Amino acid sequence: MSYHVNEKGFYGNFGGAFIPEMLYPNVEELRQNYLKITAEHSFQEEFRDLLKDYVGRPTPLYFAERLSKEYNTKVYLKREDLCHTGAHKVNNTIGQILVAKKLGKTRIIAETGAGQHGVATATVCALMGLECIVYMGEVDIKRQAPNVARMKMLGAEVRPATSGSKTLKDATNEAIRDWINNPENTYYIIGSVVGPHPYPDMVARFQAVISEEIKQQLLEKEGRENPDYVVACVGGGSNAAGAFYHFLDDEEVKIIAVEAAGLGVNSGESAATSALGKIGVIHGSKTLLMQSTDGQITEPYSISAGLDYPGVGPMHAHLFESKRAEFIAITDEDAMNWGIKLSKTEGIIPAIETAHAFAVLDTKKFKPTDIVVINLSGRGDKDLNTYIDYFKL
Repeated sequence: MSYHVNEKGFYGNFGGAFIPEMLYPNVEELRQNYLKITAEHSFQEEFRDLLKDYVGRPTPLYFAERLSKEYNTKVYLKREDLCHTGAHKVNNTIGQILVAKKLGKTRIIAETGAGQHGVATATVCALMGLECIVYMGEVDIKRQAPNVARMKMLGAEVRPATSGSKTLKDATNEAIRDWINNPENTYYIIGSVVGPHPYPDMVARFQAVISEEIKQQLLEKEGRENPDYVVACVGGGSNAAGAFYHFLDDEEVKIIAVEAAGLGVNSGESAATSALGKIGVIHGSKTLLMQSTDGQITEPYSISAGLDYPGVGPMHAHLFESKRAEFIAITDEDAMNWGIKLSKTEGIIPAIETAHAFAVLDTKKFKPTDIVVINLSGRGDKDLNTYIDYFKL
């Protein structure tokens, strides 16, 4: 079975491009050109140089000695939190900004939830001297004030989405409307492995540098390229797609995707798409989606602004349906406690999204010989206010 996208833009039953006719030219232009552009030697050279000199790659693969001892297994952390801007998001925005330039686009739009993708987009627009507009839900603007300030400092205009739940899906709707109205000069940078084909595949390819490095680094440290387990949190799922990418076809590598259970999978306040979702279409892609019996999208909830998306990328929907990946849902409480625990055990304050992934150590039993790689997708600066309020720090 293939876990990669086919020529029609599907991962098994999921994916495709379900888009209004008015968006067709934009998406089609991208679909016809993205593989050609990204395969060019000059593109690869510029992309690799920027990842190295600007983002600071390769990011370390760090052996977490104290965690390994406590859980009696080998725990490695892929330190995406050390990327410029504090998360993996910039790997993708650099790739897409180079594609946008090759297509002659001068105006960049993006949507953001936690603000990390917004910051990463604003950063590369500043780097390349391009106009940048970021759509962000009004609720998230309040939750993630430091990231809003960063985007403004970087020269981006932050436009609030005031409809619906005023969070990520509403920001995405606004961005899509903008793109329909400005097809000629505008490029839409999607931050996750969601949206119409070719976005899920393109984003996964740019993030695949994560698993590419994991293989090289494990070879140096352990004398083998493959871990026994690779673990990542999943909202839309770009950090997970990148961490899983080069292991998808190696069935001996077990893949664990960690979703946000919120207040509990059956509490009505959750974002555990794999457990609660049914097949539907959101933002141009057929995937698993949290919806009511009459097909209305239900509001997801998570304490982390980056995981409260009602769907999941089509690649992950396929990994779930095919049972290639094991999906685990972790509550707010467990994730928040892990934020503190990782800080005190390894001296690393994680993003709350990332903290969800670590709770796997409490829910699964690993063997002493197992090599478990956890993708440490982002750092916790942006979440300090949430940590402060939650723990009364």
